[in-house]
Amino acid sequence: MRGNGAIWALGTMSGTSLDGVDAALLLTDGEEIAGFGESGYRPYSEAERAVIAAGLGRWPGEVGVLDAAEVVETAHAELMSGIAGAELCGFHGQTLAHDPAGRGTHQAGDGGVLAEVLGLPVVWDFRSSDVTMGGQGAPLAPFFHFALARLIGADRPVAFLNLGGVGNLTWIDPAARAPEAPGALLAFDTGPANAPIDDLMRRRRGLSRDEGGALAATGTVDEEIFAAFLDHGYFLKIPPKSLDRNDFHAGLSAVERLSDADAAATLTAAAAAAVARGAEHFPAPASRLLVGGGGRHNPVMMAMIAAQLDCPVEPVEAAGLDGDMLEAQAFAHLAVRVLRGLPTSAPGTTGVRAAVGGGRISRPGA
Repeated sequence: MRGNGAIWALGTMSGTSLDGVDAALLLTDGEEIAGFGESGYRPYSEAERAVIAAGLGRWPGEVGVLDAAEVVETAHAELMSGIAGAELCGFHGQTLAHDPAGRGTHQAGDGGVLAEVLGLPVVWDFRSSDVTMGGQGAPLAPFFHFALARLIGADRPVAFLNLGGVGNLTWIDPAARAPEAPGALLAFDTGPANAPIDDLMRRRRGLSRDEGGALAATGTVDEEIFAAFLDHGYFLKIPPKSLDRNDFHAGLSAVERLSDADAAATLTAAAAAAVARGAEHFPAPASRLLVGGGGRHNPVMMAMIAAQLDCPVEPVEAAGLDGDMLEAQAFAHLAVRVLRGLPTSAPGTTGVRAAVGGGRISRPGA
């Protein structure tokens, strides 16, 4: 621990796209960001991805869950053990099921196992407390986005968009006194983003993604499927709100009758339109939209989003940030907040009844 209260925390993220694990060091006191450190990525093999995919939609005790957890723990341990300097770890785990209005939320992986392997305290199970208190349990990165808005010197409302397997937006008023203050943040999942496109590419072409949106660029959007997508009841819900990876699966499965290119174009247009529909909920116009996650590398998707918004749409690198590691850095930041007893979500981010601190801490030898 340093005199200013900042510590080096190692955060991790394994997202709904099932591509692999990100890990990043962050120097923070849980309120302000004091520095960025080493980062790394460990991809899942096709065999590992298949094991995790077999566990999607399943809950503790069900078939395949322990196998998925073992893959998640092993991959994280391999990556995290190769990054030195951490004093604390934030372990998100792999979301297998998310049903906040029903059974709750389920992230595979045991932070206690990692604490023993790494010999460091590990903060994990970030979402359960929020769900217990009536929240959606997601998204959780907004408190970190608030710190980033302060770091980059934003003086007007700004928005962060994560284009992972699912898209999520955070609208920020940087003038607010703290992230949990009323009106400081509004955050929610927009809709499917990369996950349906990635699944299509694996199924049709044996590829992990539509690299650079190249396939979508050659296709034509199916207007019937696109219109049906926009009629989904999710878009009428007032945020905060969140999604499971496959919540739009039934409607988007209609692209199976399309050619590869038209299917990719339609799914890409759907992801972009979901963001535009989400921006309609902002309390005030955003001065800029900063985009992280793999989708920012897809110029077709980025252009579709920009064409529907009235503010600059830029990758987070335009603000000096690392779009590949933002989610992992977020869980480093949240881990320190948990350690300090600070809230990690609030009514404006997850719909929880009051600001709440999530996460539990596992210590080696405990």
